[in-house]
Amino acid sequence: MSYLERVFRMTEEDNRRAILDMLPAGRGGALLDVGCNAGELTTRVARRLGARRVVGIELLEEYAQAARQRGVEAVAGDVDGGLPFDDEEFDVVHSNQVIEHVRRTDRFLCEIRRVLTPGGLACLSTNNLASWHNVVSLGLGYQPTPMHVSDEVVVGNPLDPWRGRSHEEGRAHVRLFTARALSELAEHHGLCTELLVFRGYYPLPPRLAQAAVRLDPRHAAFFIALLRRV
Repeated sequence: MSYLERVFRMTEEDNRRAILDMLPAGRGGALLDVGCNAGELTTRVARRLGARRVVGIELLEEYAQAARQRGVEAVAGDVDGGLPFDDEEFDVVHSNQVIEHVRRTDRFLCEIRRVLTPGGLACLSTNNLASWHNVVSLGLGYQPTPMHVSDEVVVGNPLDPWRGRSHEEGRAHVRLFTARALSELAEHHGLCTELLVFRGYYPLPPRLAQAAVRLDPRHAAFFIALLRRV
């Protein structure tokens, strides 16, 4: 594994820890994890919240099955088609590294609001389009690493450690956000931003990245938005 791959993996975990820190400990209630994968992060979020019910939706049945083995009520489905749940069914909706894969982002946010109870929380994390590694890539004439142009292969940036590989599970990024764009779109759909947290600063490892983020948060690698249904 290359240095950049190791930094990427460490930064992803640092971002997951930041998500847990943002969520209200012991809130309880019902949790929905949109894009629950195999349920590992879902169960960590559920423990933080003290959730009485833990539900997930995942594109691939094999991952949904793995999440079920962790105790998650997981269903397989494509979120572009909506969320197969009742109105006001959940107190918290969590979704990490999913919205960048979604083509119908307006419907995605509308559906999150619909399934939230009044005053319920949504915690969404995604790549930051405004990160310095994206800005520098454009300055060099390279494709920003999280902005994909193919559904089949990663191309366009010779510095990308995944260049030439196929996308994991065939899912490319189709919509990239700045923090401002996500906040404004969420507000348009009835979700008010309560808190924004930024994490990662490539090519720095997490400890050095945290110092850089404190000085310049808007150009971090990832951001997390804590939203409230209004």
